[in-house]
Amino acid sequence: MDTDGTRETRPTSAGYIPRPAAPPKPSHAPTAGPTLGDWLRVPRSSDGPGVWTYGHVPRGAEEPEVTPTRQLVSGALISLLAGLLLWSLLWNGYLGGFWLWPMYMFTPDSWAHSHAAVVVAYVWYSIVIGALLFGFGRLGRWPELLRRLLRGRAVRPLHSAEPARPEPGGEDDPSRWPQVRGAGLGEVADRLEGEAGGGRMNDVDYARIRRAWDSVRVDPSRMRAFADSVRDKGAGACVHPSGDRDLPVRAARHDLLARQVLLGTVEDGVRNPYARRGTSLALDPDVLGTSLLAVGPSGTGKTQRLVRPVVESLALQALAGQAAVVAVGAAGAQLGPDAAYDVVVRIGDPGSVYDLDLYGGATDPDEAATLLAEAFVGDVPGIDVRRAATALAQLLGPFRTAYGRFPAVPELRELLDQVPAAFDALRRELAADGAAHHTMLRELDARTRQHGAHGDPGPALADRVALLDRPAFAGFFDTTGQGRPFSLRALEHPIRVRVDLPERGHADASRMLARLLLAQFNAAAAARADRSLFAFLAFDDASHTLTPETVRGVQRLRSAHAGVLLTLRTLDDVPEPLRTPLLGAVGCRMAFSGVTTWDGKRFAEAWGTEWVETRDVTHRTVFADQPLTRAIHAFRKLVTGKAVTTDAVTVRQVERERWSASDLAHAVPPGHAVLSLTSVQGERAAPLLVRLAGTA
Repeated sequence: MDTDGTRETRPTSAGYIPRPAAPPKPSHAPTAGPTLGDWLRVPRSSDGPGVWTYGHVPRGAEEPEVTPTRQLVSGALISLLAGLLLWSLLWNGYLGGFWLWPMYMFTPDSWAHSHAAVVVAYVWYSIVIGALLFGFGRLGRWPELLRRLLRGRAVRPLHSAEPARPEPGGEDDPSRWPQVRGAGLGEVADRLEGEAGGGRMNDVDYARIRRAWDSVRVDPSRMRAFADSVRDKGAGACVHPSGDRDLPVRAARHDLLARQVLLGTVEDGVRNPYARRGTSLALDPDVLGTSLLAVGPSGTGKTQRLVRPVVESLALQALAGQAAVVAVGAAGAQLGPDAAYDVVVRIGDPGSVYDLDLYGGATDPDEAATLLAEAFVGDVPGIDVRRAATALAQLLGPFRTAYGRFPAVPELRELLDQVPAAFDALRRELAADGAAHHTMLRELDARTRQHGAHGDPGPALADRVALLDRPAFAGFFDTTGQGRPFSLRALEHPIRVRVDLPERGHADASRMLARLLLAQFNAAAAARADRSLFAFLAFDDASHTLTPETVRGVQRLRSAHAGVLLTLRTLDDVPEPLRTPLLGAVGCRMAFSGVTTWDGKRFAEAWGTEWVETRDVTHRTVFADQPLTRAIHAFRKLVTGKAVTTDAVTVRQVERERWSASDLAHAVPPGHAVLSLTSVQGERAAPLLVRLAGTA
């Protein structure tokens, strides 16, 4: 058990096995569970976004009509009685003796008075009885009734045929690395096969080396380096820069071959499409690339059942060289141990090894000013973010020109407050180089003229910067090069980052920093030259983080091979004008149990309507004209207490909401959520009621 009560399960060379936290490295392969080769040979198929492909067998698209058990029993009894009646009529000769003619035709006359004739007669009787049982059994559906009684439930139709598994040791066995072998690297493939068979390779190793081999196929010049690395290090070849080959603990079940994390199980109920009922639901970069918004009150498990499994999955993919992940949460949020990350930024903690780059690694003053303005005043009504960016650029440009760096937080606050000493020092530095910096001096003069004018965003910017100019943040956001700042420009590499915000004592500063991180992520993800890595940003709480520009930026992440995960306690934490655009910007929407009807209404509108078939049954009293019929009806009413009625059924096609606001607020059980998915390719999964798995 980990300190937070989670248990690790992992597909290693011996399969998914529980392992305590921080164990000694085993010297041999465990014997419990499937081997790595067996895990690799399990077929993986998908019939829609969000399907856990490991061993998945597609179901039929529509549920077949199931006959009620009562109707089956009555039909079986009627067919049995009919069969007995026919046999009685045949046996007693009421239908003549035609059914005995075949027996007489094929029986020799010499057998007429022998024991053989008796045997032939009883054999013929058995044949006739068997034919009657077969015919009336088919007519009365006896086999179906028998299966239902034995199983004790309605018989479901069979699934589609399971895909064939590769034979162990065959040419298509993935554990034998057929692609590497086919490229003429038989020695390398033998080494990798031996590592897997000897228990020295886990699922992360396999995914990482396969990723490296894919890069070799794109650039054959890397083949020699790949082969040398495998020969020297075996399963440890092409290792992550951190040297880690796995996470210290896993809180969810992962399939790195399909890059999926198991989230839960789709409820087997009428609210879900028949093809998805009872199937496992998983998330992968294909759906996370459209971004995900999750809304649910505190205590519904957004962190443990959604954020941590997703972050953990992306961290494993980062170790395999496939992704870069940044997790943002309040200090103390259960997002995994420090050892699971390459960089842990604890803002406001003097013991933090890493700092946060306030300017996101930008070198252009205008770009840096745009990011800061979005974070500082993007949520302030009535302030034009573009004017605020211009005001910041009028200070950042001259300062960087004079000192070769951007200002630290105290220096930026002094410039925004027009402190004479700071302004005069900056002006002297620029004037010392003569006319070379005339443009920057003009920028300073423009800032001086605008300061204090109507609509000047300077005072609001100064007030927001003051939130970071506190003793708790002394030493942070350093720009002199003395610290170890983390910049989101590092998304070019397979990195694992966790940022702890000081939510408890500095809530306003935490929200401002969250806005800054989101704005920087949008800019850094779009500016990447190499987009082969999937970049992901996860917010454990995105309250008061979104602005109009960041919402537009989220919508553009899909084309940049990136995505974000945003969790909210309620949509009221988002400004009213942004609620509808936010639901439209993300491709995946998730409503946890306990959402309000106001939030449910927004989700219901986003999910739209569907055509359903309804049946209206009308009961009409039967009035008899004949005296005998009236007497029978009166006697029936006396016995049953109900008048004799007839039913009129009307079938209609009507358009209804997939999930109404009331259903989302009151019909979602605890531990469940309603989730809709959209893949990067545009495939959609209708809103599904999912039983969340939580931590394993």
